[in-house]
Order: sequence, then structure tokens, then C-alpha cells
Amino acid sequence: MVCYFCQKNINEVDYKNTELLSRFISGFFKIKPHKKTGLCTHHQRMIATAIKRARQMSMMPYTPK
Repeated sequence: MVCYFCQKNINEVDYKNTELLSRFISGFFKIKPHKKTGLCTHHQRMIATAIKRARQMSMMPYTPK
């Protein structure tokens, strides 16, 4: 499995792009592990940081409603 971001040649993950970030969150709003997402370690860390920032800015929920 090839990393989505390496394949698209994306270097930065923006925390404001919640539509993209929601692809990497499970139904219980947990961050999916890199074995399920297929991301490389570098981009998995960037995704996790971006999701945490989006949660802190109230752009994404911490828990289901």
C-alpha cells in the first residue's frame, strides 16, 4: 500500500481541511492507525497533529454527538 500523500506529492497537511482529515478518523472519532490508513510514518504523524489541532479549534468533534 502506498501512502496517499506521497502518491499525490503533498508535503503539508492543513488542519483546516476537515473533509480530508475525516477520512482518517474511525466511527468513534479515534485516529486510525497507520496500518489501516496506509500512510507512511511521517504523514501519519502530520495527520495526527492536524486532527488534534482541528479538535482544539472546534473544527472537529472529540466524541460522537
